[in-house]
Amino acid sequence: MDIEERYEDTSHQFLSCDGSEYTLQGPAGGDDITGLSAEPAHYQLLSELGRGFNNLSLVNMARHIPTGQLVAVKQTNLDECTEEELLQLMNEVLLSRLFRHPNLLTSRLVFSSCCQLWVLTPLMAYGSADSLLKTHFPDGMSESLIAYLLYGVLKALEYLHRMGYVHRGVKASHILLSGEGRVYLSGLHSVYSMMREGKRMRAVFDMPHHSPSLLPWLSPELLRQDLHGYGVKSDIYSLGIVACELVSGRVPFQDMPPTQMLLQKLRGSHCCLLDVAPFPLGELGGLKVSRSGVDSGIGESVATGSLTHSTTAPPADRPQSPGPKNHSATLHNLVQLCLQQQPERRPSASELLTHAFFKQVKRHTRDSFLSLMYPAVPLTSPEDPPVSSPPAPSSSSGNAPLSASADPADAVWDFS
Repeated sequence: MDIEERYEDTSHQFLSCDGSEYTLQGPAGGDDITGLSAEPAHYQLLSELGRGFNNLSLVNMARHIPTGQLVAVKQTNLDECTEEELLQLMNEVLLSRLFRHPNLLTSRLVFSSCCQLWVLTPLMAYGSADSLLKTHFPDGMSESLIAYLLYGVLKALEYLHRMGYVHRGVKASHILLSGEGRVYLSGLHSVYSMMREGKRMRAVFDMPHHSPSLLPWLSPELLRQDLHGYGVKSDIYSLGIVACELVSGRVPFQDMPPTQMLLQKLRGSHCCLLDVAPFPLGELGGLKVSRSGVDSGIGESVATGSLTHSTTAPPADRPQSPGPKNHSATLHNLVQLCLQQQPERRPSASELLTHAFFKQVKRHTRDSFLSLMYPAVPLTSPEDPPVSSPPAPSSSSGNAPLSASADPADAVWDFS
């Protein structure tokens, strides 16, 4: 791991924009693992969370015995890896050690034990956005929660793009939420550098290794594989697909054969928001912002409104997931901007952070956004008592809380 010292760490240059909120060590609490020990005997493995890396890596929830802190431990048997897989592991670990951003899930604690490589990350107690859609929000999330998740992803993308990297794997299963309410972007195995001989390239041509599982999210220019190549704006297209995924609970283009999907993307087709016609950008200036933080204009998102209950309404009346709704004008415009056919017409990550859709993020606290997670509750240790939460509806909807009693497979995120 000493090879990482050859890299010049310039990441601190991009951590000064939100000094009060984002710090180098991350937030206080369970998301910071920088002070934990690199000794396997100091960790008690509790339960299996999943597998990844061609089924060679086993991921467990573990407790750091001296401090009692819960973490996720990925163990990979190096003896079973091919030379190419070892190179992929080394590249991912080096990138993870190079990047420092509070919205990127990186591993700054990596060590070996016999023939096993141990990679420690903070425990993502709420799992991935994809698992939340499947277990608690099958019809999509509220716009306020979507804005909170996408804002964190954009902060991570802004950092990666400035560092000269394109992510190429932005999707809901790579968007993670910790128990403290911090949004993380994972999937560093697909990250690709645009730097060549000290110069930043305008376009690259490499195809991601895991491209079959990424096809619905990949941009037209990346799939086209022509002489024009692709750049960081490819991630912006993927973000637009993710927005549609979070809104509807379904992935656009997922049920199409690859050839048909490519043709639809090259034609500029994106049937994502199926309520009303999108609004042009010029009309956004006159929109009135509602108290709930969602821009209204024609009509406030019914999804967000459905989660805003009076104090007299019992918790059992809360919907399990947003029902059919009219999406806000700003959400329509955000998706339009991200899914434009020509990459040069798409805004950068920095520009999108100032979009009107994300004004609601600055008006709320992390706790207020976590309240929108109901009925999901953070994953806990098998020995811990279940996290207290509002009583669940008595109807047999099958949406069990994400607690120790739930199936761990429902709470995992994408480890591949």
